[in-house]
Amino acid sequence: MAKGFFTDTTVCIGCKACEVACKEWNQLPDDGLVFTAMSYDNTGQLGASTWRHVSFIERPVPLSGQRTGVGDFSWLMMSDVCKHCRSAACLEACPTGSIIRTEFATVYVQPDICNGCGMCVAACPFGVIDRRDGDGRAWKCTMCYDRQQDGMVPACAKACPTESIQYGDIDELVERARRRVETLHEQGVTEAYLYGADAAEQPGTDGLNAFFLLVDEPEVYNLPPDPVSVTKKTPQSWATMAVAAAGLVAAAMAAVLGGRR
Repeated sequence: MAKGFFTDTTVCIGCKACEVACKEWNQLPDDGLVFTAMSYDNTGQLGASTWRHVSFIERPVPLSGQRTGVGDFSWLMMSDVCKHCRSAACLEACPTGSIIRTEFATVYVQPDICNGCGMCVAACPFGVIDRRDGDGRAWKCTMCYDRQQDGMVPACAKACPTESIQYGDIDELVERARRRVETLHEQGVTEAYLYGADAAEQPGTDGLNAFFLLVDEPEVYNLPPDPVSVTKKTPQSWATMAVAAAGLVAAAMAAVLGGRR
């Protein structure tokens, strides 16, 4: 049975418990004491040593159905993570077979096989996977594969105090997420929608095994509006190459004929 994450950004309080739990369980190095000047965001983005990233988005726009007491302002928070795409560009680009699909339908990097070529880094449409300085190999969220094998909940979801991060069977999560969207709409939060819940909503990746409930455009959350796995564009690439080759042949023939005249 495919497992995954449903992240409801409307109940995220930005506590960063998921970030801390992820680093502690996976023994990840710290990100350094860096002032990013982006609200309370001190990690900046996902990377080889940051597998969960809590973003803080300040907007001069109120959220429908809510009163904040501070006028035209709202604060969006989201715990970002690897999407474990159902059509994973990193997996398709890996030349060594280091990146595999597990029995839980998650995407896992085998560090003992990775040769640090970086092709997966260039392929990922979300900018998730990265190579670690001093190591050279690619790293990203494993969805706590070791915990999954023992029937345990991933560390980030276990630590989340508001259940913003929910873990479970994908089909059940999608159903639960759709009910949550309906509830929010009834409460006046008409902007609420699901990002990446299935292939119909996000055909470029065939849907995500770590999907989100958002209340603004994907770009506001630093997410691509239409992510596409590299293999989805293979036919288009070959067609473009064929047109270019035909153009070169035509130009060469024209040059030869022109020279004879």
